[in-house]
Amino acid sequence: MAGTARSAVGGSPVQSRAMSKSPPPSSASSAGSEPDPAARAAAEARLAPLRQQIDGIDRELVALLNRRAGVVMQVGEIKRSTGEAVPIYAPDREQAVMARVRDANAGPLPDACVEAIWRELMSGSFALERPLRIGYLGPAGSFSHLAARKKFGASVEYVEFADFASIFDAVAREHADYGLIPIENSTHGGVTASLDCFLDTPVKIAAEVMVAIHHNLLSRTPVADIKKVYSHQQALGQCRRWLQSQLPHADAIATLSTSEAARIAAGEPGSAAIGSTLAGQLHDLPLLFENIEDNPNNTTRFSIIARRNARPSGDDKTSILFTTQHTAGALTEVLNVFRDHGLNLTRLAERPSQRMNWEYYFFIDIEGHADDPKVAAALAEARTHCLQLTVLGSFPQARELM
Repeated sequence: MAGTARSAVGGSPVQSRAMSKSPPPSSASSAGSEPDPAARAAAEARLAPLRQQIDGIDRELVALLNRRAGVVMQVGEIKRSTGEAVPIYAPDREQAVMARVRDANAGPLPDACVEAIWRELMSGSFALERPLRIGYLGPAGSFSHLAARKKFGASVEYVEFADFASIFDAVAREHADYGLIPIENSTHGGVTASLDCFLDTPVKIAAEVMVAIHHNLLSRTPVADIKKVYSHQQALGQCRRWLQSQLPHADAIATLSTSEAARIAAGEPGSAAIGSTLAGQLHDLPLLFENIEDNPNNTTRFSIIARRNARPSGDDKTSILFTTQHTAGALTEVLNVFRDHGLNLTRLAERPSQRMNWEYYFFIDIEGHADDPKVAAALAEARTHCLQLTVLGSFPQARELM
């Protein structure tokens, strides 16, 4: 069954994937006999000094990490003494650190591996300076939870909320330091429920993160015996072709979230869930097939909301929302302002104002920081064509997919 799934669709069976990376067995092991004791002893003798080198380097690394942590603690003391005039999490500083780490990496470790190590280092640094509370759309194990973990690491506190409005409220009331909000998906477009929350809020967009969304089949039941597959309606739709090909006789049942699907499948024999690897870990569900989504490039962009703006990084984006008079050409007049100032727009979305029929708010992302002279001049001119214009925040552009 696993081999059939691999050849038929993109979902990769975990067992077969692992086996494909294993070296071919020797003639002795394939025949079922024990390895040659003399050959093993010779190999161990050659490995011993290399392992001693690794142990020594590990001790040096631990010492250096703790030396770094000592400096981080001094940084935290200065920030706290100024009432955190400099925030604990600074997106511009994060971007600069990651860029220097990539530049310093001469291999053989790939950049992604080094960045993952440094992201956890930065997470530990937050905990040393002051523990951060990060709000996300629950339940635990959701893709928002997974995205937050990828962005902020394992050393901060995560708080789940039932809806987007609650995350915005928690950040505004200082019950959470930051919130993670999905903005748009490459397959389904804008997340309208989250966009609506920006219509009347004091919080700002301080950062963004782009996360590859991979769906996985999670179950304690062998594939041949699965009768039901639970997941959120969007996840079921994004895996429709895979389900039709590999589980044509299983009933697809929609749930409120992928996390809820994992919870149900964990307690119901003969069932499976489509969800994140994190959901599988939290509910102790084995990963049967990974990456079963029909579109392998499925990506979601998330915004990190905060109570203050991010400082310029040199590679920024500015998000604004505005509304215009209900007259011919009003929207074009605003858009032409940014064109005339030579500013590139990377997104345009619209939402009903919810105050008057046929009145709309427009969301725009502009390349550049609101403090840049060219951007500031364009915003000032654009305001003359708008009933209302609000800068939602300026933040470093996410260039890497997590």
